[in-house]
Amino acid sequence: MNKNEIPVKALTTTALLMAMNIIMSTSILSVPVPGGHMYLNDVIIVTAAILLEPFYAFLVGGVGAFLGDMLFYPAPMFVSLAVHGLQAVVISLFVHRWMKERPLHASIIGAVIGWIITFTGYSLGRAFVYSTPAYAIAKLPFQILQTAVGSAIALFLCWGSPSLVKLYRREFGRS
Repeated sequence: MNKNEIPVKALTTTALLMAMNIIMSTSILSVPVPGGHMYLNDVIIVTAAILLEPFYAFLVGGVGAFLGDMLFYPAPMFVSLAVHGLQAVVISLFVHRWMKERPLHASIIGAVIGWIITFTGYSLGRAFVYSTPAYAIAKLPFQILQTAVGSAIALFLCWGSPSLVKLYRREFGRS
């Protein structure tokens, strides 16, 4: 394979997971909470970050969340691009670069750091977008819960039985 060729399997997986992220960004698939909705797209973002290399993880997490917001609720779309993009890249770097010899531990550490990035980033982003820290503070418990639940489900999907990571690597190799 030429060094400049885009791996078709990685691109296809990225597109599928990005579409799933966009779908999970809809209010139809969310849980209503005071002041808005709790979305489950963190499941897709964390799963993609564990399976894919950082660039592809960024596309799924950042660009997917951006497009979902742009289509359904555009006010925080740039916050989603930055926060979910950074979340996905950090998790992927842990799994595929920094701790690749211990991928389960890397996934857990990356998910915890991604969780901190997400609720901190969204709190600061909401305070900026809506010009009121009070709104950001009111949403903080739900943002913490959303990210924690999404990360826990993704970790279970990736490392439970059957392990999505093992199935993915067997079928597609390393992305």
